Amino acid sequence: MKQFMTPAHALKIVTHDNAQLFALSGKRNPYTEGKLGVIQEGAYADLLLVDGDPTQNLDIIADPAKNFRVIMKDGKIYKNTL
Repeated sequence: MKQFMTPAHALKIVTHDNAQLFALSGKRNPYTEGKLGVIQEGAYADLLLVDGDPTQNLDIIADPAKNFRVIMKDGKIYKNTL
């Protein structure tokens, strides 16, 4: 994938762009009770705080045990090493 797009573009595709596809999928969309792709009250909150800049180097996300400092899914924190 590295030869076809930048790390920032790849991250946008798998996050924001996929959220838009879900929104367009009608009854197949499993995320109907909140917004995707935004950080706001009532939205689905899946967030990662990464030690490094994955928009410059995607290899950082290959080792989540080492490089993910905070993991939050559905607004609940599962890992916090800050």
